[in-house]
Amino acid sequence: MSNNAQYPTPASFHRSKSGAYFEEAKGYFPGGVHSPVRAFKSVEGPPIFFEKGEGSHLYDVDHQRYVDFCCSWGPLILGHCPPAVVQRVTETVANGMSFGAPTPHDLLIGKLILEKHRYIEMIRFVSSGTEAVMSALRLARGVTGRSKILKFEGCYHGHVDSLLVKAGSGLATFGISTSAGIPDSFAQETIVVPLADPEALEQAMQQYGAEIAAIIVEPIPANNGLLLQDRSFLQLLRETADRFGALLIFDEVISGFRVGFEGATGYYDVQPDIITFGKIIGGGMPVGAYAASKKIMLHIAPEGPVYQAGTLSANPVAMAAGYATLLEISQPGFYEQLSDKTGRFIQQIQDHCVQKGYEITFPRIGSIFWPTFTRERIQRSESIDGSKMSLFKIMHLECLRRGVYFGPSGYEVGFVSAAHTEADLDRAAHVIIEALDIVYQP
Repeated sequence: MSNNAQYPTPASFHRSKSGAYFEEAKGYFPGGVHSPVRAFKSVEGPPIFFEKGEGSHLYDVDHQRYVDFCCSWGPLILGHCPPAVVQRVTETVANGMSFGAPTPHDLLIGKLILEKHRYIEMIRFVSSGTEAVMSALRLARGVTGRSKILKFEGCYHGHVDSLLVKAGSGLATFGISTSAGIPDSFAQETIVVPLADPEALEQAMQQYGAEIAAIIVEPIPANNGLLLQDRSFLQLLRETADRFGALLIFDEVISGFRVGFEGATGYYDVQPDIITFGKIIGGGMPVGAYAASKKIMLHIAPEGPVYQAGTLSANPVAMAAGYATLLEISQPGFYEQLSDKTGRFIQQIQDHCVQKGYEITFPRIGSIFWPTFTRERIQRSESIDGSKMSLFKIMHLECLRRGVYFGPSGYEVGFVSAAHTEADLDRAAHVIIEALDIVYQP
């Protein structure tokens, strides 16, 4: 890769090598990718193949540079290749990548998390967010002796069979599978209700409460837009779970360590029974975890009857990356500074949009933001106007052509990292404003 990589301009932007790589990849992998959204089906052109990340920037195989607001879908809160993380990973990998056995790295990261997170007492590491959720559901069922799970439309919890479902008609409904290969019997173990709808929640619990092992929610729903909930709704979930003898699971795969070291749990000060983690907890490596009180966690084998295991769980390299990352973000003032600069960045864009009368807002919490083509507050997925995704498609392309990278879907959120400088954000704001002026041109 050229050391002189420049931001692309509308006249120079191209995807020659990326396009060629994608055509080759389609012969090897389903759809040419390893996760569906990477195929760029919702936006223009072939997916971009990247070969380097540094700080707040990505570099593609066509020698073009981008300010990155995808941040690997959230894990890179320190940006790409932060020196402290790279150093610790390099030192660790030189001594072995996996032993399938305990290492001191487990203790370092476990102690750090439990000392600084008031809402949990024990933690178990796994290898992905999906695995963390799968394990948390099994644990909840093992603790309660019940089988059904209540989830909310618009919350994504990984590709766990029983949670890859959507609501049918009515306020409370059995889930309908959203993927081939999931037996109806699995989906029937899941009750799906709308977010921010106390009536639907109460109806579902009155009807199925004696069978429900857990209520699971993203306390900051950020997989299908940024559907910010009121604290009162999260507190209602806590009270409802208690009333019906169910457990409350907060899926903090995205929000964990993102809006604060204690995530959404600490931000809203609502105590769940189990929390699932991923993304940031691995510092860019594939890591997940689930955590709870000692009373609940001691149901897990080898202490209890709930079985869960994994060959690469808590491998030393992943633990080292996570520990180095969590050390950095636990420093005083880290989250305040990150939130402040994200707020200034978003305000620049929003002020321009208000001045121009554009029908777009940027809901934000901490360093997470979402461009949504409406002036209305959106708390439920069904309130998202899918027809407006054509506007995001234009915005995405025009940003790419000027060197700003967002995830390739209008339903995905953006992230600001500690590596984004004020100059990066000012430049990106200027680019986004230019792109929106094209989106809304007469």
